[in-house]
Amino acid sequence: MKLSFKKYNNKLVVRPYGEFDLHTVDIFKEKLEQRLTEDINGIILNLDGIKFIDSSGLGAIIGTYKRISNKGGVLAIAEVTPQVERIFEISGILKIIKLYPSEAEALDNIVGR
Repeated sequence: MKLSFKKYNNKLVVRPYGEFDLHTVDIFKEKLEQRLTEDINGIILNLDGIKFIDSSGLGAIIGTYKRISNKGGVLAIAEVTPQVERIFEISGILKIIKLYPSEAEALDNIVGR
């Protein structure tokens, strides 16, 4: 898995590429941990580069949601493929994490939080 990061004030956009599964989830967690600072209060996961996600990937997203929520922050997901969106629907993750069609829309909606 490759990851790119962009910081906008106190928001962090995380863009993973490849598969988000048992074999790559530790890379995601490690790289994200290195970039989370006290001033980060919003994370946007732009998942347009993810073609497959398994339960390990879902668990990492839930863990990220819990961590940022405990700090009073917000996690949003943007730009998912139809296959990944279907997995999110089945898993129920969209009941707790908002999905946006674009990274820009996600940023606009969490800026005031």
